Amino acid sequence: MKTYEDLLELGEDETARMDFVRGAISAHKSSRLYREAADAYEYFCRRNVTIRQYQKLLYTISGKAVPDNYSANFKFTNGFFPIFVRQQNSHLLGNGVQFEDDATKEKLGGDMFDTVLLKAGEAALWGGVSFGFYNLDHVDVFRVTEFVPLIGEEDGGLHAGIRFWQIDDFKPLRATLYEEDGYTEYIWRKDEDGKILHEKRNYVEIVSTSEADGSEIIDGRNYPGFPIVPLWGNNEHQSELTGLREKIDGFDLIQSGFANDLDDCSQIFWTIQNASGMDDVDLAKFIERMKVVKAAVVEDTGAKAEAHTIEVPYQARQQALLGIRDSLYRDAMALDTDKISAGGITATAIEASYEHINLKTDSYEMCVIDFINGLLELVGIEDSPTFQRSKIINMTEDTQMVLMAAQYLDDETILKHLPFLSPDEIDDILDRKTEEEADRVEDEEEPEEETEEDEEMTAEDAEAQAEALDTAGLIDEYGEDVIKMLEELLGEM
Repeated sequence: MKTYEDLLELGEDETARMDFVRGAISAHKSSRLYREAADAYEYFCRRNVTIRQYQKLLYTISGKAVPDNYSANFKFTNGFFPIFVRQQNSHLLGNGVQFEDDATKEKLGGDMFDTVLLKAGEAALWGGVSFGFYNLDHVDVFRVTEFVPLIGEEDGGLHAGIRFWQIDDFKPLRATLYEEDGYTEYIWRKDEDGKILHEKRNYVEIVSTSEADGSEIIDGRNYPGFPIVPLWGNNEHQSELTGLREKIDGFDLIQSGFANDLDDCSQIFWTIQNASGMDDVDLAKFIERMKVVKAAVVEDTGAKAEAHTIEVPYQARQQALLGIRDSLYRDAMALDTDKISAGGITATAIEASYEHINLKTDSYEMCVIDFINGLLELVGIEDSPTFQRSKIINMTEDTQMVLMAAQYLDDETILKHLPFLSPDEIDDILDRKTEEEADRVEDEEEPEEETEEDEEMTAEDAEAQAEALDTAGLIDEYGEDVIKMLEELLGEM
């Protein structure tokens, strides 16, 4: 494999660098990482390689193998592998990623970053690794089948890489060499030497546009580090297909073989006596002839053909398929939803069924956190990503448990633990509650408007208060006894 140090040795010789890029692509396609990822992608797309390449054979008297084009040859492919990959990926990333600061996700592409992270995680699980390219205000995802990592020999870090693509063998090969100080684009057309499509450019370019001069690059800059970060699917740095492929193939072969036997044995089974000169090919032709015209000629003297019927063994194969299926879910540490689909299952039983996939996802989560931290370092942000795992629950039981403890919890904690609310809904509810509380406080602080009756009462109270004040003034001036005497005289009149 080619390394980063191999690239540095070339210096600025463009011809040598172009040859290096082409050679690195060829070496990458021959590597174990690429070959395993290419096969794993076929299984992920339900194009299981082994069963598709399987060919039934017949043998002549001389022992020569020839293709069997006469009997049934069904090739069933199962979907275990895409189920395992998508289940693990959605279990961790299905509800997106949350940061302490809401502005962090905006710098990574906003809500689209959750979709990008799902895409990157999926590619990392089936391919062993995927790569995230921080492109100014969003992240692009490169699969290992289209990207050559140039690893440093001393520190094992990713310091450069080559993205390549080619629609068909007869179409041009395009490649982009990414380095810490910029990127260069190359092209190889059929029957032509390669050439530089675009000279090395900075990752961030400042463009001036005017009607007179059009667009012009006036300045540019690069990132503080290499802007492509690897996302490994596991700590072993291998495809999740590893260790499962043989059992997946066995399931396909047993299932397809059973269908072939049913098709073949739905016809009459023939035995031919005194025809030892017939080889496998002759016998297959005889059976095919019987299927087509319902009659055949036995030319050998004393030869005789007899028809029989047989019963295809079903129970043993069905048990074998069930055993392989259970073994696949156990080895993949996946959740078998068939075992928790019964109604009334308790929350404890559901939680126990998630034990294996949680253990596997714990390791996967560390890889995702390392990937996100690498992106945050490029952006220059210090933050911590958190995840809310997606899982099946007993909603009624979980809700009752939260409500029983509600008196000891704050509003945000209660909402976060309610199983039927998503993180986005929780934020919206908290915002609305804050607005409602602010409106209530504002209403309490505003003075009440006086009614017409209140105004009248206020006038009467003011007059009474004035009279009281006048009386108090007279008492101060003439004395209390004099005033009392005047009141008695006025009463007699």
